[in-house]
Amino acid sequence: MTTPLSAAELGIIAQSPYKQDFPLLAQHPELAFLDSAATAQRPAAVLYAQREFYETMNANPLRGLYRLSVEATQAIAQARTHVARFIGAVDDAGAPQGDAIVFTRNASEALNLLARTLPQLVELGPGDDVVISIMEHHSNLIPWQQVCAATGANLVYLRLNDDFSITQEEIEAKIGPNAKIVSVTHVSNVLGVENDVAAIAARAHEMGALCIADGAQSVPHVQVDVRALGCDFLAFSAHKLGGPLGIGVLWGKPELLDAMPPFLTGGEMIDSVTETGAVWSPVPQKFEAGTQDAAGSFATDACLGYLESLGMARIEERERLLASYLCERLQERDYITIVGPSDPRRHIGAVSFDVRSVHPHDVASILDMYNVCVRAGHHCAQPLLTYLGWHSTCRASVAFYNDKSDVDRLIDGLDQVWGIFNGSL
Repeated sequence: MTTPLSAAELGIIAQSPYKQDFPLLAQHPELAFLDSAATAQRPAAVLYAQREFYETMNANPLRGLYRLSVEATQAIAQARTHVARFIGAVDDAGAPQGDAIVFTRNASEALNLLARTLPQLVELGPGDDVVISIMEHHSNLIPWQQVCAATGANLVYLRLNDDFSITQEEIEAKIGPNAKIVSVTHVSNVLGVENDVAAIAARAHEMGALCIADGAQSVPHVQVDVRALGCDFLAFSAHKLGGPLGIGVLWGKPELLDAMPPFLTGGEMIDSVTETGAVWSPVPQKFEAGTQDAAGSFATDACLGYLESLGMARIEERERLLASYLCERLQERDYITIVGPSDPRRHIGAVSFDVRSVHPHDVASILDMYNVCVRAGHHCAQPLLTYLGWHSTCRASVAFYNDKSDVDRLIDGLDQVWGIFNGSL
């Protein structure tokens, strides 16, 4: 069982001073939104920024010499620099590596970009290994399945011990001299556990492999520093941070991005074109074919500013308390099984659970009647659930804008679910 939070800790999460910053939550105080691992709510600052772009600088970036187009181009450049600083992508002098930030549609596209380009760079073929973990989201699993099927390489899985951890012994056993690419999630979207990406990256580099980190579930919740992680690439989505839908980020070491072939071709990713060939633009434009979502980039910039105004350390601590309280309350009910570590300190954002003998879809549907939003299903991680012996689960995921009452309403709703299916209501 978990150690109950102290009165002082409960006081910190008793109310949320942040819900007023989120129009949807402010307009619907009856709503307990506990599905932020799927997508976060948007603060007003983000909504305002997206509208501001269209109202004050709406033009196609990179393609015009007039003022509006120049301002749109500058807005994207500013967003790149801000993203780089936010994830610690700086050079030895501490300057943000804005040109190492590639904007995509989402983390899935960023990971697909890597899966389509890196095999050419490392000359992946039969006898080589691509190493991923069993806890990967399908977006960091299916692309590598496809790559291995096409190249003849082996897909190798890092597996969990009974404590839901990837041990150093497992890392050394699975990442061997045949490894060419290692791609792992930083934080599991099902279990909420954090993987030791630094140890995985160190082993990958020792074996001459490249290391990719899927930061979709870590960048919104913890302070991420790519230099400390030691990875070669990091992918994440803006919408899980509270930014707009349709914007993803790929950071890569500049020398690797320079050496990689393009993913998509078309406007703005070329320097020159002849009837028989083309010369690519430099990074990041080389990977950004066609018109980009400049308004989304501008709004992502505003989102990072909002989060920084609160402080990522404060966000991390508040969410730790919320996850602890969530685990504490779930463990009070003997009809509930937490799928993942029982130690709440191991959960970053997400806690998956099962209600005994009740299908997760029924649980989520009934909770919705009580204005409680949770996820139900395989969470785009079917191999993980199969490995753990589950078909599907419920998942409650917290963000800093949640408070104690959201968790309490979840528990009350779960009691209603249990009563409906067991005749006690």
